[in-house]
Amino acid sequence: MSDIQDKIQDELKEARTVCDTEGSNSAECAAAWDAVEELQAEASHQRQSKPKNSLEKYCDENPDADECRVYDD
Repeated sequence: MSDIQDKIQDELKEARTVCDTEGSNSAECAAAWDAVEELQAEASHQRQSKPKNSLEKYCDENPDADECRVYDD
């Protein structure tokens, strides 16, 4: 999770730099802030993800186990 926070900080610095050089109404500035917004949304999504239960963890480690079989209808 700290990796995405580092990326957000890097993109924030980049967005500020771009907006200072290109102007706050430029397309480049808007695109830079869009990148920041997308990373923040992803970080929020990752925080909301529920942790895996014990069966899911078991199936990740043992995908061929009988308990982990998935049948198509």
